[in-house]
Amino acid sequence: MIGKKITKAAIIDSVYEKTGINRKDIQTTLDLALEEIKNSLAQGTMIELRGFGTFEIRIRKGRQKARNPKTGESVSVSSHGIAAFRAGKELRQAVWNLPDKNSEKATAEKSFE
Repeated sequence: MIGKKITKAAIIDSVYEKTGINRKDIQTTLDLALEEIKNSLAQGTMIELRGFGTFEIRIRKGRQKARNPKTGESVSVSSHGIAAFRAGKELRQAVWNLPDKNSEKATAEKSFE
């Protein structure tokens, strides 16, 4: 189960199955919530969702000797903001005991021997 991906459409379908609310209304609500998070972060506001986590902007210092990975050319990068997420206590606890992908592979390989 680790490493799988869920899309926004899958979230909308899941909410629809649990609530029966119109899919279009769910999509509109989800889009508005994500837009509000994005706009708040763009204004430098921290978003705290209790039990889930905190979204915030961190400033990365600029560097004179950065390297373009495609060309290998040296470039300078100015200071800029990055979006960061810190998981809340309940989310950390919910995922704490998930097995490591590498240990799953090792266990699967041993069972074939």
